[in-house]
Amino acid sequence: MKEVYFFKRANGSRPVEEFLDELTDKQAQKIAWVLKLIEDMDIIPSQYWKKLTHTDDIWEARIQFGGNLFRILGFEYKNSFVVLTNGFAKKTQKTPRQAIKIAEQRKKIYIKEASNE
Repeated sequence: MKEVYFFKRANGSRPVEEFLDELTDKQAQKIAWVLKLIEDMDIIPSQYWKKLTHTDDIWEARIQFGGNLFRILGFEYKNSFVVLTNGFAKKTQKTPRQAIKIAEQRKKIYIKEASNE
């Protein structure tokens, strides 16, 4: 089992929460269901949680709702929890490089702050 955390900016805002707030209730419920799978399952099917290649160990939560595809990027930390950094509606086959860069930058910030505690 892993705990799921949302990355928090220095100003206290959480980008993934902001993303979820923009969605319909049903879309957000489906995403919450997938996040619960990530928390509860030891081995998560790649249909819902997949490591992205050519990244700094970034993973994506994969959500499909109707004809919409949603992704929430993040990373596993110390084998006990997942930190989700950013989310977006997927419009193309490939995950946007800019979204991956944001996730990698936030991972570096998180690890640096965690090591200072």
